[in-house]
Amino acid sequence: MRPSTRLIATALFTVLLTFGARPVAASRYDDAVHAQPAERPRVSAKPTEDFDVTGSGDHAAWRQTEWTTLRRRQADGHPYDTRFKVLYSKTGVYFLLDGTDRTLTATMSEDFMDLWNEDVFEVFLWTDERYPVYFEYEISPLNRELAILVPNFGGKFLGWRPWHYEGNRLIKKATSTVGGPKESNASIQGWRAEFFIPYTVLTPLQNVPPTPGSRWRVNVYRMDYDAGRRTQWDWAPVGNSFHEFEKFGDLLFAEK
Repeated sequence: MRPSTRLIATALFTVLLTFGARPVAASRYDDAVHAQPAERPRVSAKPTEDFDVTGSGDHAAWRQTEWTTLRRRQADGHPYDTRFKVLYSKTGVYFLLDGTDRTLTATMSEDFMDLWNEDVFEVFLWTDERYPVYFEYEISPLNRELAILVPNFGGKFLGWRPWHYEGNRLIKKATSTVGGPKESNASIQGWRAEFFIPYTVLTPLQNVPPTPGSRWRVNVYRMDYDAGRRTQWDWAPVGNSFHEFEKFGDLLFAEK
């Protein structure tokens, strides 16, 4: 085994031990994870009681928080607007994403497919900066999902699917369209995704569940493929890869 491979394997084994059995001092990963400067973007999640997810985002709870806008990454890309909201409860985190559009460019009819190759919203949650492991969630206009845990060591990463993904570990999700039907290649004016990520599915990530005053790192993305041309959006600016987790923004859990 080459020295670099042996180091990566040792680090991964240490993380698995941490999650499954005993704590490891934060300094163990000081050389692997480097915090971004303080000027990175921030968004606050206000507390809420649990509510049903419908895909429309019309529950009264959403009216207590403001929209946050995403940045289009290609200046000559599709001229669509994208925004999101976030809330949290005692049992999980709620997201509402909204974007203007012209064509519903999505055909995948099963979950856990490569959804990023068609129209999609994405949320990445890095709950503890001591460990290079985060949760990635993608949802398509057709309400298909991809939920994976991602260990990322020096840019070497691979997603792992949740085990026993059912019951109180299941993500609640729904989508809706504006100005057209929720069908592949339909002409529309926009689409929304509303979903609830229970803390139970984030096991074994650390710093979960959050409490008032807690801070996670987060990023929110969008991909659109109208007319065979890809346009991307991000909230916290990253480089070539959406997996540059050290550049994620801050998600602050407010007291009220």
